[in-house]
Amino acid sequence: MPKKANQNLLPENDQYVVETLWRACDTIEAFETDGELLRLRDVAGRTGLSEPTVFRLLHTLELRGFVERVDRNRYRLRIRPIKRSKYRFGYAAESSQYAFSRAVTESLANAAKNEGVDLMILDNRYTAKTALRNVDIFIREKLDLVFEFQASNDVAPVISSKLLEAAVPFIAIEVPHPGATYFGGDNYGAGILGGRHLGRWAKQNWAGAVDQVLLLELPMSGSLPNARLTGLLAGISEILPRVDHSKVIRLNGNGQFGRSLEVVRKHLRRTRAGKTLVGAINDPSALGALRAFEEAGKANSCAVVSHNASADGRAELRQGGTRLIASVGFSPELYGEALIALAFDILREKPVPPAVFVKHQLVTPENVDQLYPNDVLMTSSELDSLLLRGA
Repeated sequence: MPKKANQNLLPENDQYVVETLWRACDTIEAFETDGELLRLRDVAGRTGLSEPTVFRLLHTLELRGFVERVDRNRYRLRIRPIKRSKYRFGYAAESSQYAFSRAVTESLANAAKNEGVDLMILDNRYTAKTALRNVDIFIREKLDLVFEFQASNDVAPVISSKLLEAAVPFIAIEVPHPGATYFGGDNYGAGILGGRHLGRWAKQNWAGAVDQVLLLELPMSGSLPNARLTGLLAGISEILPRVDHSKVIRLNGNGQFGRSLEVVRKHLRRTRAGKTLVGAINDPSALGALRAFEEAGKANSCAVVSHNASADGRAELRQGGTRLIASVGFSPELYGEALIALAFDILREKPVPPAVFVKHQLVTPENVDQLYPNDVLMTSSELDSLLLRGA
């Protein structure tokens, strides 16, 4: 990170501050690592003080044992350096209820810690009202940058307006926000990847005979996240060009296990369709749909592809005979490092693209253990929770 002179400004109109002591603290904080050797002019450059003033301060600190003069013009600390964060970021997590969101949160928290960034984490709880309240908190805290991860396309412009007015740069995760740099999936490309896999599976196992295509949507997030399902349908049609688009059924699963379970239950009571390809916006929605087919005794008449390949989806992929045949991976466990690097570029006023897309890969029952070997560390109770709730 670039050094900034005079970072700790002397408070104005505070009669109790001892200016000389304040400057001595600035001088000590100029040393950032154990054993760092600094010349007189280096310290002056980092503190914004004149060289004569720095010389007197270093001489005094040397006499008191805080600083050691190594040679004629170089110094180092004799105490542990004081490490202070240069930046304060805010992160509004989508919801701690979902495995994907939790993975992003953990990854971002670790990356911020490694880079010495103070990160304020708030939970949007998958509600627009909470997301709006959280952005007001970030603005009040005068943060340097905000990561916004919330699912409502309707409140995205409001959140953007608030942050833009407060002159706080921000990065939108997974759901685009006006004026923000987007970071997340190439949704249409991810859908194509999953749709092709569904088509090939149907070709191999059902000789390409498909009675129905069922899509579990998330309308509240807007067109870009739902491009996953547009791409999925295009991928199916690429492999199975004779699929009847009049038999494509779209249901609002709201990206949630319970809602998806409910709407697919109702649908299965009404339909006589047999072989059904199911595409879901995310893993919780896919698991809800799959449980509905299982309850109705129709599991063998469906094949399901989802998106995100989060812990709940991966747990299902490991179940013998599962009809979840794949989940398109977004690798949320890798988001943190890339997000922090992007934030630094923005604050350094480097050119950044309007959208940064993550890489996708197909996670299947055949490769899930190879791609995610550390999942074996999860306890049996954690696995049961993921499978039952799609959390």
